[in-house]
Amino acid sequence: MHHSYVIITALEGELDPSKIPKDIPIVYSGVGKVNATIATLEAIQKFKPKTIINFGTVGKINPELHGLLPIKKVLQRDMQTEPLAPRGTTPFCKKPSEYFSEAGIYTCGTGDSFVTSQDNWLIQQQVDVVDMELFAIAAVANHHQIPWLSFKYITDDANEDSGDHWQEKMNAGEQLFLEELSKLV
Repeated sequence: MHHSYVIITALEGELDPSKIPKDIPIVYSGVGKVNATIATLEAIQKFKPKTIINFGTVGKINPELHGLLPIKKVLQRDMQTEPLAPRGTTPFCKKPSEYFSEAGIYTCGTGDSFVTSQDNWLIQQQVDVVDMELFAIAAVANHHQIPWLSFKYITDDANEDSGDHWQEKMNAGEQLFLEELSKLV
């Protein structure tokens, strides 16, 4: 069965499935790039979406930002293989090191770590926010030639207090996302 959209979110605590329109499937990937890759592949096989929508939480690198952000670009912040390839680039791989959405404004850096301290590379790359799933979702979507959209809610300042702040605010962006979703469907 083909669907116009499928939503991929890491955790049910971020987005209550009962609040999503019944004709839009939601898939919970779990945390991290490997889980997000598996979930995205399974979502594509099962739902055959025309567009993948990602919603999730992020820590902010850009101190000026707050709230729900539409993401335009995503890169891998934890691919560190110097001297084989520059940071963010997978060595010996012809696939892109950045993926772009058809909409959005901001840049997200994805990695399999919770950011709790300043990383000058992120600032140099003009990364606005950091997460743990979007690069994998975008890479799989790109591979299958499916457009993607991403909305990220800022829960923390990507510092030593991030874990506590994330837990307190992990579902605080739900209503803002639901408002954006209603504009799409």
